Amino acid sequence: MIPSNHHETIIILDFGSQYTQLIARRVREAGVYCEIVPFDTPTAKIVAREPKGLILSGSPASVYQEQAPRPASDLAGIGNPILGICYGFQVLAFDMGGEVRPSPSREFGYARLKVTENASPLFKGLPKEMDVWMSHGDHVTAVPSGFSVTAITDDALNAMEDLDRGIFGVQFHPEVVHTP
Repeated sequence: MIPSNHHETIIILDFGSQYTQLIARRVREAGVYCEIVPFDTPTAKIVAREPKGLILSGSPASVYQEQAPRPASDLAGIGNPILGICYGFQVLAFDMGGEVRPSPSREFGYARLKVTENASPLFKGLPKEMDVWMSHGDHVTAVPSGFSVTAITDDALNAMEDLDRGIFGVQFHPEVVHTP
């Protein structure tokens, strides 16, 4: 294996999502080297790989479950950009002081996303409204301090950003073909 310092590396923390391999494929299709590691990989091991950014995958778990998968508590402090997808978004919000609640009904399938923050780098160059694919039972109801809400659907808050810390989260699945 070639050491990561020869590549721009993205580390994907796998929380058990059915889409983790697809996230990696999309990153690689963009010409970026990536590695999938278990969600509980110690921060020192992640930092040693010299990643340019981190992605937290989805999961069938709930942040409220006993033994819910969690990343290392100091992960957000390493200074790398972080993107949480679905459960990754929820665990970031929850662990950083936001609020996550069970959805009245599990959302699976298409939803119409509305970008609420025109200056969002996450949605730069994309339409202000678009169809996205959802698959979740919980949703973020309040973002942590320092974050702004950057996209919503009729049923939920769907994206958050903290530009100062480079931390982003989306409830929908951008990696699937159902999300254009």
